Amino acid sequence: MSNILIGRALLNEIPTTLSGVKKVLIVYPQPLATTAEALSENLKDSGFEVLLAEVPAAEDAKRVEVAAFCWQIMGKSDFNRNDAVIGLGGGSTTDLAGFVAATWLRGVRSVLIPTTLLGMVDAAIGGKTGINTTEGKNLVGAFHSPHSVVIDLDTLHSLARNELLAGMAEVVKYGFIADPWILETLEKDAAATDPSSSVFEELIRRSVKIKEGVTSRDFTETGEREFLNYGHTLGHAIEHTERYKWRHGAAISIGMVFAAELSMLSGKLSEADVIRHRSVFEALGLPTTYRADRWPQLLDTMQKDKKARSGSLRFVVLDKIGKPTMLNAPTPELVFTAFQAIVE
Repeated sequence: MSNILIGRALLNEIPTTLSGVKKVLIVYPQPLATTAEALSENLKDSGFEVLLAEVPAAEDAKRVEVAAFCWQIMGKSDFNRNDAVIGLGGGSTTDLAGFVAATWLRGVRSVLIPTTLLGMVDAAIGGKTGINTTEGKNLVGAFHSPHSVVIDLDTLHSLARNELLAGMAEVVKYGFIADPWILETLEKDAAATDPSSSVFEELIRRSVKIKEGVTSRDFTETGEREFLNYGHTLGHAIEHTERYKWRHGAAISIGMVFAAELSMLSGKLSEADVIRHRSVFEALGLPTTYRADRWPQLLDTMQKDKKARSGSLRFVVLDKIGKPTMLNAPTPELVFTAFQAIVE
């Protein structure tokens, strides 16, 4: 399991996560150049040799050409198994940095510093790493647990409000699949989306605890870890269809409403709970509907999803709130009917 630090003013603690390391590669997007430089100077002052790899922001980072750029820096610097990769940025950056660490010399240490809410509660936790291909999202990757994850809530103060709210979609997901307290808190406490509040910190801690618990029990996704993909089958297909220009949180918000509709049509979830899905996401300003004309493309992408088996679709659905299960090979008519319920 990873060493996970959650708190405030933690960036100065990074050297303590690098015991035995001599050389580090900091992978970061251009908007965080100033933060990366400050971290670099801190590490140099602590005796580390520091390499920097500035990569594109968001999903543009998750390409094999960008990974190859990082490998080239490592190769020219004689990067070895006593060295470490630091991923500083949002979920796409930590996905890339983790993948680079997993594949260099078949695995070197990684330390992830997520700077977005999405990265803190999802991408940086659990050891999934990956890049995208023209065929779909995260189809190339590895399971590689980070040595440490440093969640400094102070980094969220500069995050755009719409990015913060998009990241809340993953927090909401944990409410639907495991912890109804999360939903109740978001519904009644306005401070729940304020990064400086104590209730916000509690939401982060609960979300991280859920994911850490699931991934420690099922690291390579052979069982319950699949439940963390609630809303993601359609959500990833939307991201692919939109050429990764949509925020992940916006796409999976629609995906979860779709999954709720599919749950109800399968005789599992109540209509009131489907309505609750819509109300929670809409209160956060997140979308709950999608274009009808994109269905053929979405279906094709979902059939290539990593959860599919022998061409048959599989979805995470809910028996009730807090109790996820798998729906295997639903009929095309059932899936299409659920989609029709979320069209604009």
